[in-house]
Amino acid sequence: MTRQDTTGTAGPADPTPGLWPAVDELWSRLEATRCHPGPEGVLLRILKLSEEVGEVAEAVIGATGQNPRKGVTHTWDDVQSELCDVAITALVALRTLTPEARKVFERHLKRVRERPLEPPA
Repeated sequence: MTRQDTTGTAGPADPTPGLWPAVDELWSRLEATRCHPGPEGVLLRILKLSEEVGEVAEAVIGATGQNPRKGVTHTWDDVQSELCDVAITALVALRTLTPEARKVFERHLKRVRERPLEPPA
C-alpha cells in the first residue's frame, strides 16, 4: 500500500483523499446543507470550534477521572479523536472564510515555525 506523500495527494492504493481535498469535500458537504446563509452561517461555523474544544476538555477530564461523580469515562484515544475533530473543524472554518485556505494555512505555519522558542535577550 502506498502512503500519502507530502504534497497532500493520496497514493494509488490509498482510497482516502489528502488533507486539503478532504477539507474541501467536507466544506462542500456542509455548504450544501447550511441552514444559515451569509455572515451568520460563517460565525456559526467558527463557533462550532468552541464546541469541539469543549469536547476535548470533557474527554481529558473523563480520561483522568477528575469528575468525582463520574470517574473515568473516556480514554486517551477519545482525547486524540476530539483533538482531530478540533483540527478538522478549524480547517473547515478557515476554508469557509477563504477558498485559499491551504495557502493561508501554509503561510501562517511557516511564520509559526520561524518563531524563536526563547524570548529575545
